[in-house]
Amino acid sequence: MKINLLSCDAQRPDKRAIAKCIAEISSNMDDSLSNELTDILLEGDPVDIEIDDKNSSSAFRSLRKLGIDYEIVE
Repeated sequence: MKINLLSCDAQRPDKRAIAKCIAEISSNMDDSLSNELTDILLEGDPVDIEIDDKNSSSAFRSLRKLGIDYEIVE
């Protein structure tokens, strides 16, 4: 399943927690790429990632907990 991470509405976004979350929920992503995507997201640009269908509910819960807005593409 593909999702777009649109923005982060948290008062003080935790860069390390966001990068860790992106690395955990996405399929085939390493830590350096998740750090780069976190920087892009926090600058205000949307980011596309692919997640496994079986982990989607926990992934969405983690994103909401971090204050990340997302939309489902596929």
